[in-house]
Amino acid sequence: MDGWRHFTSSSSCSACSSESNPSTSTTATTTTANAADIVDPMSPLKMIDDLFTTWKTKTMEVVHHHPVFVKDTSKYWYKPQISREETIAVLKDKQPGSFIIRDSSSFPGAFGLALKVATAPPGVLTKGNSDGSELVRHFLIETTAKGVKLKGCNNEPVFGSLAALVYQHSITPLALPCKLLLPEYDPAVSVEQVTTAQQLLEQGAACNVTYLYSNETESLTGPEAIRRTVDSALVLSSQKKIEPLNVHFKVSSQGITITDNARKVFFRRHYPVQTITHCGLDPENRQWCCNSNSGPARIYGFVARKSLAKSENVCHLFAELEPEQPASAIVNFVNKVIINPNRSQ
Repeated sequence: MDGWRHFTSSSSCSACSSESNPSTSTTATTTTANAADIVDPMSPLKMIDDLFTTWKTKTMEVVHHHPVFVKDTSKYWYKPQISREETIAVLKDKQPGSFIIRDSSSFPGAFGLALKVATAPPGVLTKGNSDGSELVRHFLIETTAKGVKLKGCNNEPVFGSLAALVYQHSITPLALPCKLLLPEYDPAVSVEQVTTAQQLLEQGAACNVTYLYSNETESLTGPEAIRRTVDSALVLSSQKKIEPLNVHFKVSSQGITITDNARKVFFRRHYPVQTITHCGLDPENRQWCCNSNSGPARIYGFVARKSLAKSENVCHLFAELEPEQPASAIVNFVNKVIINPNRSQ
C-alpha cells in the first residue's frame, strides 16, 4: 500500500569569551526535587560538598527541573557530550537564535552555551569565503548556590534550572546578543528529514497483513504475552478454529487501525496510542504455515489495554503477507512511532 515503504526505508557580558579560557572556577550545586522548586525556579539550592562525585547527578537535575509552563525541549538543545567543534558545525548554517547547551569541558558542573548570532561581534573580521563559524558565539553558564547564571554578567539573574534560563532568554535576550530560539526539532537533523518524518507521523504508513487471533492476557504484556498468545493460536489452528483475515494495518501517531478488507468479521478497529503497551515478534520465531499464497510467514503482534481506565490487556497477532513488508520492519516502525514515545511521557 502507498506509504508503507517507509517501514523499510553585541553585549557587555564577559561570558562571551570562550569557556576554555575562564578566569574563575564555578561552584556546583544540587537541586532538591520538590514542588516548590518546580513552581519557583528561584528557590535556594542545597550546596554539595564533593563536586567531582556528584556533578553528573546535579547536571541532570539542573536540566530537567523546569517550570511547569515550559514545554520540555531539552532533548533538542541539551547535548552533554557534544564537542565545541561539533556544536559549531551544527549551528553555523542555522538561523540566528539557534543554540546548543553542552557540559563544560573545563569545569565539571558548568555548561557551555553556543549561540548563532546575526552579526559577528566587534573586532572579529569576517572573511569573504567565511562558512559562518565566526557567527557562533560561546558563553559559560556557571552554577551557584541558588542555581545557574551566565558567567560574568552582572545584569543576569540566577535561574533555578537550565530550562528556566532558556525559557527566559527566549522571551528577552537580557545579556545575550539575541533571544534564544526554542527548537522544534533536533538542530543536528536537517529540515528535510524532519519534514518527512512529521508528514509520515501525521499521515501514517500502512500495508496489508494477515490477522490471526486476539487473546485476553489480563495484566500480562510484553514478549511473554505474545508467546502465550501464539501458543494458543497454534493450538486453535491445529483444530481448524482460526480463519486468518487479510487486513489493512495502519500505524500513525494516533495509534494502530485495523480494517478488514473483506468485512467478513469486522469493519474497522482502532487502538489509540495511549493503550498500546508492546509490539514485537514471536519470541520463539515461529511462523504461520497456513498461508498458501506466500508460504511460511513470521508472526508478530501488539498488546493493547481494553481501555485507558482498565488494566486488562488483549494481545493481537498477525503474520506477514507482503514479502516486501517484513514483520521486523513493521515492528520497528510501531516501536519508533508509538511505543518509545509512550515510554518517554
